[in-house]
Amino acid sequence: MLKKIDCVMIRVNDVPAAMNFYSDVFGLKPVWRDEQTGQVGLLFQDSDVEIVLHNDANIPGQVEVHYLVDDVVAAVQKYTEQGCTILTEPFNIRIGKCAVIQDPFGIRLCILDMSKGAFEYNLP
Repeated sequence: MLKKIDCVMIRVNDVPAAMNFYSDVFGLKPVWRDEQTGQVGLLFQDSDVEIVLHNDANIPGQVEVHYLVDDVVAAVQKYTEQGCTILTEPFNIRIGKCAVIQDPFGIRLCILDMSKGAFEYNLP
């Protein structure tokens, strides 16, 4: 079952400039940065939902909403049994697993779990 929106992934050309813009203009709070992948997470003021800015061309789509599930592998199995198709098989991410499915109406859904634990916030 989809539990909540975990994050909105946004691909940008210049992550530091976009981080400053989203922080200054939209009031989002930078809370973590992954030097290894070049990603940065920003929190909405009244929520635990993040915008994740990145410049990785291997991450599908320019803007993707990622939905949190308990277990990606189990969710993919359940959703494909109910008519969804797998666009990207489950794969490892730093906090757990991720997959991309498509519903019968052609809508892409990125799902992820936190089976390895939440990302540690490392920005002031």
